Amino acid sequence: MSVLSRPEFHDEAKAFEHVESILWPNGPVCPKCGSVDRHYALKGVRTKPSKKNPNGVERHGLYKCSACRSQFTVRMGTIFEESHLPLTKWLQAIHLMCASKKGISAHQMHRILECTYEAAWFLCHRIRLAMASGELSPMGGGGSTVEVDETYIGRMKGAPVTRGGSHKNSVVTLVVRGGKARSFHVDTARMGNVMPIVRANIAKESALMTDESGIYRRASQDFASHEFVTHSKDEYVRGNVHTNTVEGFFSIFKRGMKGVYQHCSEHHLHRYLAEFDFRYSNRVALGVDDGTRAFIALNGVKGKRLTYRRPA
Repeated sequence: MSVLSRPEFHDEAKAFEHVESILWPNGPVCPKCGSVDRHYALKGVRTKPSKKNPNGVERHGLYKCSACRSQFTVRMGTIFEESHLPLTKWLQAIHLMCASKKGISAHQMHRILECTYEAAWFLCHRIRLAMASGELSPMGGGGSTVEVDETYIGRMKGAPVTRGGSHKNSVVTLVVRGGKARSFHVDTARMGNVMPIVRANIAKESALMTDESGIYRRASQDFASHEFVTHSKDEYVRGNVHTNTVEGFFSIFKRGMKGVYQHCSEHHLHRYLAEFDFRYSNRVALGVDDGTRAFIALNGVKGKRLTYRRPA
């Protein structure tokens, strides 16, 4: 018996029950008028007959609102809306993306789910949208240490290949030691782009750790303390001063991007960053196992629609 043998991964009715228990803990809610008690279930309703399904397909989890007379399911207003894939396959995909430390490619997903590559690619982007927390509260605080570093990956569209990282996409990541990560794609890694992100996302009471980059030379005036290691002089650890935590995050990120995804356009980089941030911020070391991670991701599907027009 494996994790993927659970009923919600194979039984569409159970899949709807599972999602409803998470998104509607107090019972169904009409997405059109917000009614919570004036609705009733529609049983035995089927879709129109087709060549593939001569008897139609049963519509599980269908309700009708007595207040506004609209029909709805738990899919509406979520990343699942208007999708032709069964909810069972959505739940399998969410679990696979949450359980794969370095990600899972759309090609692999399309082979596992037995759907088209285009459907799998779009499905993965929708799940990444659900993983994006959108959290704005400052990281760290009194007694916390936050490490900041920048890295370079891929190639900017139209940029000629040169020595160094000027032709690559710049990424800045903030990691609380023993806590969460938050990553940003910036045009170029320079003080004018990076420091506003650092000031807006890190609590002033935090201890800041960086390398010797000139980007952070004025950071000491914004935080409780600012220490740095000088990599150019082969200094990587000085007591409690290091950036090994954020570099460990980059190690996982780059192994996933180069080994699993292999290519990512600049246009979609922020979605992949959200995926790696999510898994890192909800890791086993913080008491979050695969099942709980999938539960958290499923909680993030509400109010997030992604159409083909947007990710193109």
